[in-house]
Amino acid sequence: MFGNLGAGEIILIVLVILLLFGAKKIPELAQGLGKGMKEFKKSLKDVEEEIKKTDDDVKKSDKS
Repeated sequence: MFGNLGAGEIILIVLVILLLFGAKKIPELAQGLGKGMKEFKKSLKDVEEEIKKTDDDVKKSDKS
């Protein structure tokens, strides 16, 4: 998941994030990130469904 990052690098990144944003802002940032990821996945699913629908329509029109 984290590529070639070891435990030490991950801990260092977390500490830098804590220093930059403070402990009180971290939950807000995580919540915003979660909402953003949820929206992205929903949009991706919608696009996939639209592509499938268009592909099905093209296949139906080719048969006619």
